[in-house]
Amino acid sequence: MDPSASLTPESFSFIALFMSAGWVVKGVMLGLGFASLLSWAVILDKGFRFTRLNRAANAFEDKVSSGRPLEEIAQEAGERPTHPLPRMLQAALKEWRDARAKGQTSETQIALLAHRIDRLLDTIIARESGRAEDGLGTLAIVATASPFIGLFGTVWGIMHAFQGIALQKNTNLAVVAPSIAEALFATAMGLIAAIPAYIAYNKFSTDAGKYAARLEGFADDLSTAIQRRLADRTG
Repeated sequence: MDPSASLTPESFSFIALFMSAGWVVKGVMLGLGFASLLSWAVILDKGFRFTRLNRAANAFEDKVSSGRPLEEIAQEAGERPTHPLPRMLQAALKEWRDARAKGQTSETQIALLAHRIDRLLDTIIARESGRAEDGLGTLAIVATASPFIGLFGTVWGIMHAFQGIALQKNTNLAVVAPSIAEALFATAMGLIAAIPAYIAYNKFSTDAGKYAARLEGFADDLSTAIQRRLADRTG
């Protein structure tokens, strides 16, 4: 019987290739499928998170640049704001109020206050920058490891295809075509998992860097404004 007679287009569908694959190749496919789902979960989470963070930052910076009193803006943010910009403002104002209450008016004391504020703001920036980068390690692992895992599945599948040729003593392409298709499907799944993860990793790494720079710029402006305010009161 001609082996090609039993082959149909449905024999090469994704489901058919998976079901007819060996357990090793199936394991590779399942692992790559899970990695792809995990990376897409991170991609969606980071996309929504950066959109939300930047939108809130835009709104808060507009308030600060409107000329309204900083104390009023800080009070409107509530006791425990979720966004780092109002937390930075509240922390800097607290240091300024404490320094004013203690009568720290000399140039040395003002310089020490500026150092304390800078250190406090740097701590907030470092913590928020780390949060912004959460999940990027997962994307990096998926992007770099998935092609090699898929290649392993392909090599394993082709080895079994050649074993089938040797056992059946038949070099007809119809005999080995399904096995080779299964093997190549593993590589395809590796690329399907790796390519979006690689693109997303580069995009979100850039977004995280821009967000950290935005926090640093706000911290510099805030520190300068607090120092100027204290110097004006002592002048």
